[in-house]
Amino acid sequence: MRGEWWKNGIQLNLRIEPIGLVLAVFYAFACWGARKLSLDQFYLPAGIRVAALLLCQPRLWPYLFLGEYAYFAQMRYPMIDKYGLTWVILASVSLMPTVAMIVRLHRRMMAATTQAWLLSVGAASAVAVTSINLALAELLWTTPDMPLLAGIARYIVGDFIGILTVAPLALLWARRNTEPAWTSRLLTPIIGALGLMILLGICTTLIPAESSTAKSSLQLLMALPAIALTCLLGWRGAAVAVPTLNLIIGLTTPKPFPSAFDQSTFTTQMIMAIAGAALLMFGSRITHYYHRYRIRDDGEKNAIKLARKSHMARENGLRERALNLRKLGDGIDVSLNEVVNWLKLQGHHEIASGLLHTATVHSRLFREQASMVYPTTLDQLGLYVALQMGGLREAWEKTARVARPRLEGDPCLLSNDLQLAAYRALSDAVSLLLEHETGQVVVRARCGRFGPQRGILVVVALLDSAQALSETTITMADEQLAGLSLAYGGVVQCRRNRIRLLLTETAIGSSNRVARFHSVKRGTADLDNSEALT
Repeated sequence: MRGEWWKNGIQLNLRIEPIGLVLAVFYAFACWGARKLSLDQFYLPAGIRVAALLLCQPRLWPYLFLGEYAYFAQMRYPMIDKYGLTWVILASVSLMPTVAMIVRLHRRMMAATTQAWLLSVGAASAVAVTSINLALAELLWTTPDMPLLAGIARYIVGDFIGILTVAPLALLWARRNTEPAWTSRLLTPIIGALGLMILLGICTTLIPAESSTAKSSLQLLMALPAIALTCLLGWRGAAVAVPTLNLIIGLTTPKPFPSAFDQSTFTTQMIMAIAGAALLMFGSRITHYYHRYRIRDDGEKNAIKLARKSHMARENGLRERALNLRKLGDGIDVSLNEVVNWLKLQGHHEIASGLLHTATVHSRLFREQASMVYPTTLDQLGLYVALQMGGLREAWEKTARVARPRLEGDPCLLSNDLQLAAYRALSDAVSLLLEHETGQVVVRARCGRFGPQRGILVVVALLDSAQALSETTITMADEQLAGLSLAYGGVVQCRRNRIRLLLTETAIGSSNRVARFHSVKRGTADLDNSEALT
């Protein structure tokens, strides 16, 4: 029964994983080895503790506790006679659970794109561990000899530096699959910066102990490659540079005995601790904004790609409609010819001639309107022939306001998609000027290369150079032509009496692969370089 559990007892199922035992042994040896290289002002086991908690899943944390207790057991067992069994047990079992709780409380922050939470974990762990050690020493040691002010600063800074030395590398390894792959472009600056830092570290060991100022100056100079690496690579650069910086300074610190203290190096280490925290924060912000930029840039590219596909889908639909209209026109012409021939056979020559003349005029008008739906001539003979022979040219001539276009270059070197986009843009630009402006209109176009791109520059202008475009025309031009220009890698400009439009695509590879300019300024520069067109 439920109420008799105290009689029957509680059954616990304990499953021990071999990988956990191996992890515990490895962790204990890692702490032992790190302690051999450490000082109170540079305590690497604190970093091993935080790094292990970051790398391992929570279900494996009990094995880390076991490894920590084994490490403390071999180190503090000889201290029982001096400090007492109570202190040895409490000081050994309380540190790892405290740091584990701190890491656990930061779990939600770990999902963020920035790694600034690591500094919070490091600072909180250093303060908590130091506070526990000092409090237990004051309470349980018979003759406390722990220094209060200088000791607190030494131990907190030592733990914090140890965490900044190991934890960033562990976090970098844990997130290796979520970051872009390492390439030679990334490895080259890393190797160069690390080599320079190691060289400066070796130089500090060659300086006599009496020249503390020169040694401190060289140690501070090692921050320059770390700063450069952070600026170049963001968080990953800081995660490599800051641990290396701390490790070189810590390992080159004199160690006559485990609790030795070097004041000049400690001052440098405090400066480097602050600088390292700032670099990690700065690098995480760089990476954060880089991710945001990359997401936004990918979104823009996808939007442009979808707009281009939507435009081509609409054009394909218009092309099918134009072909159907052409077939319909051919069928009507055949039927009218049969009627005309029949009338001639019946002797009605005047009626047949009048009907033939009327049918010819309407057939031509019908085909002109069909070519306005989609310029099928463009698919076969190119953009310039479509502008000179299609219905668009007939419509311009009827207005008596559009001069004969001046066309330069070979449009057939461009893809059909780009030629069709230029055709639509040119048609819309001329229509805007005819509808909202007065006077004659000139049309000019040039095909060619614009740097690494190839494309077409179109200028639609008023013949009177002193007549500026109205605000209504400029606004409508931006609204109607901007989407098409962005979809095909170009820009639209309205200056004085003209509308200038640049459309581009990649000059290497398939002709129907379109690339947009990286900035409007680059497209503007290309337009300015083509001022000779106007």
